[in-house]
Amino acid sequence: MADLLARWKTGLSKTGRATFGRLAGLFGASEITGETWDDLEAMLIQADLGVETTTEVLDSLKRTVRDEGLVRAADLRSALRNELRARLDDPPPLTWTEKPTIILLVGVNGSGKTTTAAKLAYRFVGEGKRVLFGAADTFRAAAMDQLQAWGERLGVPVVTGQKGGDPGAVAYNAVQAAVARGMDVVLVDTAGRLHTRYNLMEELKKVYRVVGKALPGAPHAVWLVLDATTGQNALRQARAFKEAVGVTGVILAKLDTSARGGMAFAIRRELGLPILFAGLGERMEDLQPFDPDAFVEGVLQEI
Repeated sequence: MADLLARWKTGLSKTGRATFGRLAGLFGASEITGETWDDLEAMLIQADLGVETTTEVLDSLKRTVRDEGLVRAADLRSALRNELRARLDDPPPLTWTEKPTIILLVGVNGSGKTTTAAKLAYRFVGEGKRVLFGAADTFRAAAMDQLQAWGERLGVPVVTGQKGGDPGAVAYNAVQAAVARGMDVVLVDTAGRLHTRYNLMEELKKVYRVVGKALPGAPHAVWLVLDATTGQNALRQARAFKEAVGVTGVILAKLDTSARGGMAFAIRRELGLPILFAGLGERMEDLQPFDPDAFVEGVLQEI
C-alpha cells in the first residue's frame, strides 16, 4: 500500500509542484483575507479545476470558515483536502457478468488509446482473464502494427483488417472471434478522431452499432481515453463522445506528464462520469485503478 501511494505521489508530482504546491506559501501563518481567497481562486483555476468547480469549492470553504470560526490561512489546509476529496467518487467495481465483455476504447488523436489498451490487457491477463484485441484503428497502420506487437508480447490474440478498411468489420470480426474462442474480454481499439468532425463521429457510432449486432447487448462498456495534458479542452472532447456513443467511464492517460491534474474534479462535476484508471507512468503497471484518496494526497503533497 505504501508503495502504491508513493507511485501516485510520483505520478502527480508535476501537478503538485506546478500548481497546488504554490498553496504552501498561501497557507502560512497569516490571517484569512480577501487576498487569500483571490490567490486561492487563481491557483485552483490554474490547476484546471474549471471556473464552476473552483467557485463551488471556494463557496464551500468560505462556509466552513464561517461556521467553524477559522481565522488563520493555515487552517484551510485540511478544509481544502476534505473539500476536494468530497468531489471525487470511488470508481465503480468492474463487473464481468457478460462473457465476453466487450469494451470500446474511444478518444481523439494522440490521446494514448493503443498504449492504454495494452496496459489494460496486461492488467486483465494478470488477473487470469483471456483477452482479445480488436484493431479497429484501420486508418493508422502504425496503430495496427503497435497493437499486434503488444499482442505478441502479452500473449493476446489480435483481430485486424486492411489499412483503410472498414473499422466496423474489424470490430464485428473481433467480437465473433472472442465468442468462438471463449474469451473473457475484448478491447476494441478505435481510430482517434476529432470530436468536431461530424463524419468521423458518425463512423464511430457505426462501430458501436455493429458491435451490438455481433453480440446483442454489446458494447458492455465504452471507455474514453483522455490526455490529461490537454486540461479543460478534454471536457469538450468528452461531452461529444458521451453524446455520440454513451461513454460509461474515463481513463486519464499521461497524468504523470501533466500539470493539469485538477481536471479530474471538473470531469466528475460537469460530465458525471467515473474516472476508472489513471496513467502514472510509461510502464505497464503504471496504469492504476483510480484512487480518490491517493489522488488528493498526490496533488496536495507539496502543502
